[in-house]
Amino acid sequence: MSKNPKNQGVVLLMVVFVVALVSAIVIGMLQLNTEDVQIMRNHIGAAEALAIAEAGLNDALAQLRANAAWHAGFAAKPFVGGAYTVTMDGSQITSVGTSSQGYIARVKADVTVAPAGPPHRVAIDRIRVNE
Repeated sequence: MSKNPKNQGVVLLMVVFVVALVSAIVIGMLQLNTEDVQIMRNHIGAAEALAIAEAGLNDALAQLRANAAWHAGFAAKPFVGGAYTVTMDGSQITSVGTSSQGYIARVKADVTVAPAGPPHRVAIDRIRVNE
């Protein structure tokens, strides 16, 4: 087999080019996967905080069902995976849930409490999430 002096080194150059191209593609895919994992963690943390805030709202509604005059609220009440704080301002309940990773969600509800009871009938007139 005879060698052409013009083709010497071309194969090595092509191999280096292909390795560089494949490396760039792999690094790009790893970057995308890393970003996807972080986005998923953010979604999970936000959903967890929202669930904690909703638990605080449900706890407040239970207190109102038992006692229509209840307006004490809760301060950093522990809950699985975090804690919630509930405040009452007239007929508006605000529940702020904080997950153990530091994600925060807020649920506000305007409620009407029937005077007859206990248990008192509690109606949610309007609810807002993360306003």
